[in-house]
Amino acid sequence: MDKIVYRFVYNRKNHLNQAGKALLQLEALLQGKRCYFSTHVYLKPNQWDKLHQRIIHHPLASELNRKLDELLIDTERTELLMWRQGAKVTLDKLRAAVAKPRPLTTFLDFFHHEVQAASIRESTRQNQLTTWQLLRRFRPSILFGELTLDLVMQFEQYLHQRGFHLNTIAKHMKHFKRYVNLAIKRRLMSVEMNPFSQYRIRSATTHYSFLTLEELQRLEVLQLSQRQYGMQHTLDAFLFCCYSGLRYSDFIHLTADNVAYQDRECWLSYRSVKTSVEVRSPLHLLFGGKGMALLAKYSGREEDFFQLGSNSNANKQLGALAELAGIEKHITFHTARHTNATLLIYSGVNITTVQRLLGHRSVRTTQGYTDVMDKTVILDLEQHQLPPS
Repeated sequence: MDKIVYRFVYNRKNHLNQAGKALLQLEALLQGKRCYFSTHVYLKPNQWDKLHQRIIHHPLASELNRKLDELLIDTERTELLMWRQGAKVTLDKLRAAVAKPRPLTTFLDFFHHEVQAASIRESTRQNQLTTWQLLRRFRPSILFGELTLDLVMQFEQYLHQRGFHLNTIAKHMKHFKRYVNLAIKRRLMSVEMNPFSQYRIRSATTHYSFLTLEELQRLEVLQLSQRQYGMQHTLDAFLFCCYSGLRYSDFIHLTADNVAYQDRECWLSYRSVKTSVEVRSPLHLLFGGKGMALLAKYSGREEDFFQLGSNSNANKQLGALAELAGIEKHITFHTARHTNATLLIYSGVNITTVQRLLGHRSVRTTQGYTDVMDKTVILDLEQHQLPPS
């Protein structure tokens, strides 16, 4: 029996599209013949490590590499099933078997199929696939008839035992509930069978983490050693997000075209990835134009500046940077956005202006920062009380 040999092949046609990217494909080799399966992943040349068969230097590298692993496993599983059925395996038969829709006999099959077919952002898809993977590890096969309140509570307990935070568990339970509701909508199970009708998803109150002006200044003056200098890019990107209020997802999608200069004015214009809201920020008027200074540092290399590793890796570096700066807080890239909003409100900027700068659809979202502002004001007044007359 000749086993099919698989490998990933990048830019097989040796042609880049207008965005400077090319398709990554899975190659199947059998008896000198080849066929190819699309990964639907397009990469720049420096984002593919041919030797190690991994995606690198991509903001979603971890998630996309997991997607490649799943494609390879599913294809090998299809081949193995053909061998077990006693069929003569050929590349044409493999291609037909992979392309043929498989019956969605279990809830996990349904969940995976719907996530892959959904018109959602790739980061959202990977988040939901993480929930699917956790469900599969919890129980490799879940039939629709097994979706009971007891099973839902057992899965919640499983996530607790794995050490997940309450809000992380709530996120996974929401994904679980979403696809149960979708199964009901598709009439794969009845409304009466819905296990979430008697289950309440619990979450903890989110506390906004932000840097004070003094803590922000500590990062601004932080000097890195030659050994630590690899974190300078992450530090600069974080500071830029503090000055501009950008989300991580918006920062990594910026290009030089999003920055416009006119005389001494510098404007940052972009459409938010999360909300699709158009945002225009006058960088020359925010935080003394410090964002402009960082852009000047990377002049001609803006594409490199806006290219970061995965969010999780960047956040690990931020933890190390905070420790070096003597900041006793857990900070992430989203801390930069909270810092921007809190310091602007604290300095007296109108809340509706902050709303527009952050790209919030509703001012109610921005008002979430006012509680932080009130606590900051109280702390500031307590530290600077005038002596009684």
